[in-house]
Amino acid sequence: MTDQPDLFDAVPPPAPRPELAELAGHLPPNIRFGTSTWTYDGWRGEVYHRDYRGLQPARRLEEYARYPLFGTVGIDSAFYDPPTEEELAAYARHLPPGFPCVSKVWDRITARRLNQDGRWGNLAGQRNPDFLNAQLFKDAVLLPYARAFRDHAGCFVFEFQAMRGKDLPDPLQWAEELDAFLAELPRDYRYAVELRNPELLHELHGEVLKRHGVAHVFNSWTEVPSIGKQLELSWVFPAGFTVARALLRPGRSYADAVKLFEPYERVQEPNPELRRDLIRLMEEAVRRRIEALIVVNNRAEGNAPGTIRAVLDEWRTGRSAAASGASRSGPASRG
Repeated sequence: MTDQPDLFDAVPPPAPRPELAELAGHLPPNIRFGTSTWTYDGWRGEVYHRDYRGLQPARRLEEYARYPLFGTVGIDSAFYDPPTEEELAAYARHLPPGFPCVSKVWDRITARRLNQDGRWGNLAGQRNPDFLNAQLFKDAVLLPYARAFRDHAGCFVFEFQAMRGKDLPDPLQWAEELDAFLAELPRDYRYAVELRNPELLHELHGEVLKRHGVAHVFNSWTEVPSIGKQLELSWVFPAGFTVARALLRPGRSYADAVKLFEPYERVQEPNPELRRDLIRLMEEAVRRRIEALIVVNNRAEGNAPGTIRAVLDEWRTGRSAAASGASRSGPASRG
């Protein structure tokens, strides 16, 4: 259902808190933080100040984009069903010009085997006939973005969930499959690949990404190495930009994180390692002079805005300490 303008939209939200604006001022211009989806009532008082009747995703985007620490947003619902042109147009009406979104791609294209979800009907549990179907991606996913959301199509993320048993290819087979798929995609959009199989985090995969200018997604997830360990791989910056998704503490299931952290009103379990890893990623993006789109999930620590605020506070503190140290170690003045 499309959000229609009414008196609700005429009431301006309050101005951002000065301390948040000050913190945002320390963020390098090539680093954009945001969250994985955004329709959480638990963020009321921090991100949201209006009363929303239900999810109202398009309307919430106006307040979301005004939050000083947010420079991108993850459209994760697109994984389950590609957004329509009408939905994307509604989002665009509530976003500032050029605000980039990190859009997941429909799992009809990225699932080698369809799960038991009722939306698959008779195909549930079967091998997916549309796995890596580039034409379906162009028709069902890309076309609505091109018509209604081109200005906000920051990056499309192909999330390949964990493949098991006979469904798991070896690294060479995987590289060949992915190479053929990426070769068919239009070059005027940005793409990134997120793997959930550590076995496929291989140099052959990295070579394919580099050949097509496609980014590796640094993901914090149940069964993959930490973002810090991924940073140690030689091939993980294959494009002129990068993407990170801080989703879960490694070893924890998504369902367990939901039970632990709902309704996501505050950070409940700080993860110092994850925060350090994100700062290392920021430092590397600054050093390489590439854009970094970093999205954080509530299930990482309990409250995504709080995690972002903590990371940026540590970043500011670290930069200030480095600057102070450099000043003290400078040449002594002559008396």
